Amino acid sequence: MIKLLKIEYKKILTYKIFWILTGLYFLFLSLGLLMSEFMINNMVDNMNRRLPIPLPHVTIYFFPWVWQNITFFATIRYVLIFPAIVIIILITNEFTFKTIRQNVINGMSKAEFLISKLMLILLISIVVTVLLTAGTIIIGVSHTSDLTLALVLEKSSFMLGFFITMLTFQVYALFFGFILRNTGLSIALFTLYVFIVEPILYYFLKSPIVFKNDISPYLPVNAVLRVTEYPAIQVLKNIMGLNLQNSISFAVCSLPVFYAALMVGIVYWVLVKRDL
Repeated sequence: MIKLLKIEYKKILTYKIFWILTGLYFLFLSLGLLMSEFMINNMVDNMNRRLPIPLPHVTIYFFPWVWQNITFFATIRYVLIFPAIVIIILITNEFTFKTIRQNVINGMSKAEFLISKLMLILLISIVVTVLLTAGTIIIGVSHTSDLTLALVLEKSSFMLGFFITMLTFQVYALFFGFILRNTGLSIALFTLYVFIVEPILYYFLKSPIVFKNDISPYLPVNAVLRVTEYPAIQVLKNIMGLNLQNSISFAVCSLPVFYAALMVGIVYWVLVKRDL
């Protein structure tokens, strides 16, 4: 396993696009998380101009709710798309430059090649989760009074939800990259599906005219985004009537994991059946 990771590391070590996109991801992630409270309160100010009773400003960085708030904003589509594009580029480059064929000629099996990519995705997910956990603790400690260890750890399970979201969304990208094998086409169709096709399907399938029972939550990308569905902002509950999450649900996490496992199975089958 370590050997496979070393091979992947050598491939990305001098690959500038990987480091540029990774840097942009962390930049936008950091800016988004630090600006979230400001943007929400700016929206509250705009709403207050039309309301007879003004809404209070919100605070999202205090324990224990900072775990839920940070993971929610870290898992919106516009943030997750960056590591997903990185994975697509790394996968499709293997076919573009015929390195997958060379790896197989040198003795690597197709199964080992797929495992090496999955291990890279797992490693990226772990690193990002660890960094986000450290950042969340720093932000939470600086915004919370009367700290206790129990308070800090109370909602920390949301970080596990972030890890599952990060991991499965990258597997979705891996699926597109392996099936289509073309960088531009894979990125275009993946982003089209994530930002346009599935949102349209979501509202179409949500209509009771189409289905009596709402099946829209079972769409692949929506299943990932539902792991942390709403930030812990009381205004959302009071004004919009939303049922805010209290914890990460095993049932909600299991669906994107199922989709990811299914996609990995399809990719392996395609790898075995198709020529390199």
